[in-house]
Amino acid sequence: MTLEQIEQALAPHHLTIFGGVSKGLPKGIGALVLLGPKPPEFWPHFTASPEYEDGQPEPLDRWSKRVITQLAQTLGAKAFFPFGGPPWQPFVQWATDSGRAHVSPVGLLVHDEAGLMVSYRGALGFPESIALPAPPPNPCDACEERPCLTACPVDALTPEGYDVAACKADLDRSGNDCLARGCGVRRACPVSQAHGRSEDQSAFHMRAFK
Repeated sequence: MTLEQIEQALAPHHLTIFGGVSKGLPKGIGALVLLGPKPPEFWPHFTASPEYEDGQPEPLDRWSKRVITQLAQTLGAKAFFPFGGPPWQPFVQWATDSGRAHVSPVGLLVHDEAGLMVSYRGALGFPESIALPAPPPNPCDACEERPCLTACPVDALTPEGYDVAACKADLDRSGNDCLARGCGVRRACPVSQAHGRSEDQSAFHMRAFK
């Protein structure tokens, strides 16, 4: 199995590989690839799905479970998900082990392509090893302005931690556009801005968060 073959299987579902891991994996897994949405096609594809249209809870998790489980069966892999626990799979550890996600100045993970908009929908674990390219540098190392540090009006996201209560309280403030457009800190990241996630997708996640 190659990364190119996996990407070909992901393409109809508008998913892409967000990194690969070859160490610290569950027994019997020789390589694991992390999967994330591929904008801009992902969101219209998902919103046309039965899970989105049926009005039942957790549509994105249910879509991810169905699609990634089917992919695993087709590719001879095992599916893993960042939801559905306990027990919880160590997605944050896998993300950092991939070398493509790093702890940002505000504490959130930042991805070399998705920036602070990184979102893992699942992972595929293969019994055999897979050739993985060397990861690119941490994008924060070349970011001189670091706008993420000053984007939150209530300083809910800082290197010291995440004040969830302050964040949620500020969502109701007049003039706050995070609920409609996505977290201002995530949007401020230059890599996030180039990623192409739609505001509708960000608003979906923000409503679920609130």
